[in-house]
Amino acid sequence: MRRYLNTLYVQTEGTWLRKDGTNIVVEIDGQEKGRVPVHLLGGVVCLGRVGMSPAALGLCCESGVTVTWLTEHGRFLARAEGPVSGNVLLRREQYRRSDDPVGCAALVRSFVLAKILNQRTVLRRALRDHGAAMAIEARDALEVAERRLTDVARRVQKDQAGDALRGLEGEAAGVYFAVFGHLLRTEQAEFRFRGRSRRPPLDPVNALLSLLYTLLTHDCRSALETFGLDPAVGFLHRDRPGRPSLALDLAEEFRPVIADRLALSLINRRQMGVRDFRRMENGAVMLTDEARKALLVAFQERKKEEMLHPYLQENAPLGLMPQLQAQLLARHLRGDLDGYPPFVWR
Repeated sequence: MRRYLNTLYVQTEGTWLRKDGTNIVVEIDGQEKGRVPVHLLGGVVCLGRVGMSPAALGLCCESGVTVTWLTEHGRFLARAEGPVSGNVLLRREQYRRSDDPVGCAALVRSFVLAKILNQRTVLRRALRDHGAAMAIEARDALEVAERRLTDVARRVQKDQAGDALRGLEGEAAGVYFAVFGHLLRTEQAEFRFRGRSRRPPLDPVNALLSLLYTLLTHDCRSALETFGLDPAVGFLHRDRPGRPSLALDLAEEFRPVIADRLALSLINRRQMGVRDFRRMENGAVMLTDEARKALLVAFQERKKEEMLHPYLQENAPLGLMPQLQAQLLARHLRGDLDGYPPFVWR
């Protein structure tokens, strides 16, 4: 079993990262605030105006630690990494499979099926844990959505072309997010969820989801690169310049499990409130600096929770699951596994 490595998130404006031996040192206004041995890091994510010395950047790249820069609102800016590793034959097979309609459709089916089943589990858990306390209208809506997701999942398992499978994924997403607001146990009008909005997010719930999805995609990209796969060439998400399509494919399996559940937990437990968000002139809603820090801490804590891997039947931290799935995908593309076993949450 691989070891789960931490991600260093830096968001304080004006922070400077430098190298000291084999450590990354964090300084603010010339004062050392902490240091982390580079061998304990899986990645560094800088949000906002954060600087880094060439020596520190070189140490990260030499050690296989990817450094990513995001805006303070979580939009991707740039990424630095060392030499590309991995078996060139594996990547060539990945490219061939992406261009093969039949082989591509089989992988699309796995990603889509896992996402839909995991969305359904989110609804089922809400009904099991809080159904008795819900309004009848909300409970009925969740039960109908749960049955519709089951029906879509059955249709996905039939032989379908890639475009048809993508259409079913979109149908399931519409069903899921149409009732997502019923999962929020708060009376605050600001947290009323009316559907997904992106670029920019227009309400606090979407602001949480968008940032969590960005962080999750970063982890999935790092996991794929660890096993020699090209994160830019996907199956469910088609090629587009600058888009990490395969990382987005892998992230689909984990969005309900890691991101959606964490967003719901932060709101329902009153760990996030109206004070933690601000509205920009263009209507976008963003987290405050302190709220973003709290979210990063909660995200890291969520990834430390142990879970039984459905295929390997071993307990591992949730944050390690993208690594395990990337490994299984690489084994499938090499021909060691007949099919790709997606991550289905029980």
